[in-house]
Amino acid sequence: MLSPKAQADRANPAPVFAALGDRTRLSLLTKLSDGQTRSIASLSADTRLTRQAVTKHLRVLETAGLVASTRAGRESLFAFRPEPIGEVRAYLDAVSQQWDDALSRLRAFVER
Repeated sequence: MLSPKAQADRANPAPVFAALGDRTRLSLLTKLSDGQTRSIASLSADTRLTRQAVTKHLRVLETAGLVASTRAGRESLFAFRPEPIGEVRAYLDAVSQQWDDALSRLRAFVER
């Protein structure tokens, strides 16, 4: 389930782009993109990152709606949510179409 802030931000792709704009967060998403849920301890293993740093990055990803967390006893488990990626991709496709249309109009104007 999305947090209220994540639900409000769905129409605004900026938080997703901001969350994806960090190498560490991209690495965490890559690890989670295989569909497995993982604990903070698992995600911080084999890295130089502390659990606290991983937690901070996961909270940014969760706020953007890119991951969801569930409690399992004393641990939080995190899972990748692909829907926001699809939404920003659709946004980028729409922006790309707008640019294609603008360039076509410019070409038609110049070639008259």
